[in-house]
Amino acid sequence: MSTEVAPEPVRSRRFKFNWVDGFLWFLRVAALIAIVVGVVGSIQQFADGEGPSAAAWRDLIVSSISTGSMYGLIALGYSMVYGVLGFINFAHGEVFMSGTMVGLISATMLFENGFWDSNPWISILVVLVVAMITSTLVAVAIERVAYRPLRGAPRLIPLITSIGVSFFVQYSFAGLFGVAIRNYPPAPSQLSGNVDILGIPIAGTRLLVIGVAVVSMIGLWYFVTQTKTGSAMRAVAEDKEIAGLMGIDVDKTIVTTFAVGGAMAGVAGLLWALLFRGVDFLTGFLPGIKAFTAAVLGGIGNMPGAMLGGVLLGLFEGVGPQLVLAGLGIPAVSQLKDAVAFAALVLVLIFRPTGLLGERLGSEDRV
Repeated sequence: MSTEVAPEPVRSRRFKFNWVDGFLWFLRVAALIAIVVGVVGSIQQFADGEGPSAAAWRDLIVSSISTGSMYGLIALGYSMVYGVLGFINFAHGEVFMSGTMVGLISATMLFENGFWDSNPWISILVVLVVAMITSTLVAVAIERVAYRPLRGAPRLIPLITSIGVSFFVQYSFAGLFGVAIRNYPPAPSQLSGNVDILGIPIAGTRLLVIGVAVVSMIGLWYFVTQTKTGSAMRAVAEDKEIAGLMGIDVDKTIVTTFAVGGAMAGVAGLLWALLFRGVDFLTGFLPGIKAFTAAVLGGIGNMPGAMLGGVLLGLFEGVGPQLVLAGLGIPAVSQLKDAVAFAALVLVLIFRPTGLLGERLGSEDRV
């Protein structure tokens, strides 16, 4: 008797319409049309002699890159912690704020003694070291007190805890420094002018911000990829249990991750002071949210993606309103830069949900 089984009839595949996919495709097409129409309109305005001049566009792009570089440095802390522990440290914006506030004390003392103007580079270096040390200590303290006891808890609990820690640090600094906005000393005369780069005049402060951000990113890349401690961090990010069995001190490595992320936030604190001068206990709130946005934009957990996302976010909020909204005839576009930045994030995630450089995760069971 034959044991052959008759082949199953081939079923024709029918297209099933999905309302969610259809809506997403509608958003993609509508966004592309709006962007194209806006850019064409802005180009037409420029050709007709309306809108910003070529020099204004140049200054706007440089300003956006410098601001985005600062966002990228803060975003590195979000990505590093997420890569190792798998949760978002929403208190990282306050780590950045702590560096700016304590750095203000040293900057004010140097300015009152006349050292700020007579030795600007040493003064900036001193403030940088103070801001980095302060942010590093605050980040390490947060990890030790708030997060380490919750290491084995469901990841929602550390997330909620990070929000509570954020408010605690904010109002602790409000009690110490007051709630009024306090200003850093004006930039030294050596940085107040323009520097010609390939015939393009760039403000000295913004050139310093971009240069410090690039050097910091290169140094961090070397630390993570070329040192033994960096190798331990990458191993813990892949699987902290296996890393512990291989002799890696997991707790020490996690503390190092928070410390390095805090140091980068301290560098960003100095850059904020050079760009905007005014600081208060809420200084870390909006930059922290934008840095988190930059980390998601570049691919959360990916350090080059964090820096790329920060620069792009700066360009979106700086250039986007003039390049797209002005071309659509929308008035007061400069007041919509935050809306444009977050709208750009939504659009990028619609087209590429994992972020521009993808998402790099280790084991699924973290925290």
